[in-house]
Amino acid sequence: MSDKATQISELLAPTVQALGLELLGIEYLPAPGGATVRLYIDVQDAERDTRSINIDDCEAVSREVSAQLDVEDPISGNYTLEVSSPGVDRPLFTLAQLARHQGESAKVVLKLPQDGRRRFQGAITGIEGDQVVFTVDGAALSVAFDNIDKARLVPDWAALGLAPEKPKGGGRKAGAASGAAAGKGAAKQASKQQPNKPAARKPRAE
Repeated sequence: MSDKATQISELLAPTVQALGLELLGIEYLPAPGGATVRLYIDVQDAERDTRSINIDDCEAVSREVSAQLDVEDPISGNYTLEVSSPGVDRPLFTLAQLARHQGESAKVVLKLPQDGRRRFQGAITGIEGDQVVFTVDGAALSVAFDNIDKARLVPDWAALGLAPEKPKGGGRKAGAASGAAAGKGAAKQASKQQPNKPAARKPRAE
């Protein structure tokens, strides 16, 4: 996260926690017409197996956070507040979150190039101090956590039951596979857009 996002996250995390939820992280996106402040929230660890974030959670966080931002006023100028669930391609903001998802694949953007690239996709294979170890193209790549600008999980569509069937030959089989692929596209779009669609937006003008 940027320094500004970290500042806002530290300010708002206790408010979100008081609602029985976890603030995963914040994206602070400045723009000429006004910044966007996007909060990603989730249920706490003890509840992850029994329930998921819903629109009521997002709206409750939006109300409390909006009131706090009005009082604390950490953002100069206009901004829009968004509160969202993490979705299946959840962003990873902390070392603890990266450690929690070891073995899964992630897309990573670095602040400074490493081995000649700033973007890569690989499996999260370990945490060694402040270094995150990925397996990229079959080779280990150790990256300092402070050099990670963004990291986001790559959904395992097969594990989610949304992978297309493989054609096994024959016109009818190929047609069935094509239908499954189209179905996957629709399901993927729904599962990505609905959880990630901000359930609460509040523009603020000063």
